[in-house]
Amino acid sequence: MDIEQKWLIIVNPNAGIKKSAREWPHILHCLKEEGFSEDYVYTECKFHAIKLTQEGIRKGYRKILVVGGDGTLNEVLNGIFTQTLVPPLELTLGMIPVGTGNDWGRSYEIPFDYKKAIQVIKREKTAIQDVGKVTYFKDSEKFTRFFMNVAGMGYDALVAKKTNLMKEKGHGGPLTYFYFVFASLFQYRFMEIVLEVDGKQVFKGEIFSMNVGICKYNGGGMKQVPFAEPDDGLLDITLIVKAPKYLVLRYAPRLYNGTLLDLPFVKSFRGKQIRIRSTGRIFLETDGESLGHSPLNYEILPLALKVVTGKPDAQ
Repeated sequence: MDIEQKWLIIVNPNAGIKKSAREWPHILHCLKEEGFSEDYVYTECKFHAIKLTQEGIRKGYRKILVVGGDGTLNEVLNGIFTQTLVPPLELTLGMIPVGTGNDWGRSYEIPFDYKKAIQVIKREKTAIQDVGKVTYFKDSEKFTRFFMNVAGMGYDALVAKKTNLMKEKGHGGPLTYFYFVFASLFQYRFMEIVLEVDGKQVFKGEIFSMNVGICKYNGGGMKQVPFAEPDDGLLDITLIVKAPKYLVLRYAPRLYNGTLLDLPFVKSFRGKQIRIRSTGRIFLETDGESLGHSPLNYEILPLALKVVTGKPDAQ
């Protein structure tokens, strides 16, 4: 088989609190049953999937399959968009979800059952989605990161950071994020920001949390950007302004049922470019990965990535 027709399988053995390492022999057996070749590599450390993706593309692979979580998927995305050999739309990205949140796959109806997920990959029905690009800082140094699901700031970034620290220590699980949503409440300080969307100032004041979404799910099934569509060429923004913290407890179900935007202290915007300035450092996470801090600039790359989807109406 020509290498361009083969899947390069990037396996993160640490995904899902090392669930991936435990489940990989079974997943590999299922892949063999469906006729997939054994072209797989393991990630060894943080950011390794970026390098493995770039190397795979140089070798001639044009289809990349992630066995891991949303963080691994994000690294592969960044490998795709930081290489210059092949236009990103000439590549196909698929996923077998083995992480703790697996939020990106929810939007594309990728089954959590491994055999069913592999059958979706084998059918190779694809969709073209938007990609987000954000610039941020670590102290005085500027960085760029691509994302394909949801970016969070403020309280959302704090919760993600605490969750990631637990995962690095080998603890946690699907409910860890939800636990820290409540456990970190009284530690968090409100941040004052200025928000510009497409060159126009739309908000100035203190906020609790903020999300910028391409897809709608994060935090293990939460719908904090419930109307985000991955192919509309727009970034969806959900902004929770300063409000009594006990309201987070009262309205927690709205994080999951898609009615968060009905609350009077929640604002939403939509645009192609976003600029955020803050009086102090407001921290950032993208696709669940903790990064740096403000000032932040976002832009949308419309219809920039081809992904395998489980939706029945896909081409």
